[in-house]
Amino acid sequence: MENNTNRNLELANYIWEILKTRIEIIMSWGIDPGKARVIKNGMELHVMGFLHKGFVQITLNEGADLFEITLLSENRETVKFIDSIYLDCLVNTLDENIEKCENYEQRVSEYLRETQIS
Repeated sequence: MENNTNRNLELANYIWEILKTRIEIIMSWGIDPGKARVIKNGMELHVMGFLHKGFVQITLNEGADLFEITLLSENRETVKFIDSIYLDCLVNTLDENIEKCENYEQRVSEYLRETQIS
């Protein structure tokens, strides 16, 4: 059991290191650090993006050496599952499903105006 726990922690740290290479992108997802946790073969985050609000599970399919993403609602119901993601596409795939909407620049401007008024 301890070996699995250690391996899951290693995989979660590996995934986090990949995400941090694009810190300017992941900062926009509204990650709640208090809800981040290690799961089997990866990690789970809670996000508050423009496209997805809820949980995101990122796991590594070690046999295929590809990542899988599961988007979960606040009630932990599966919203979307994406598999066969290559390492160099992981952050962009996450961003396209969490944050990057069609009118992204406009939404950011509106959000910034709203937060300045408050």
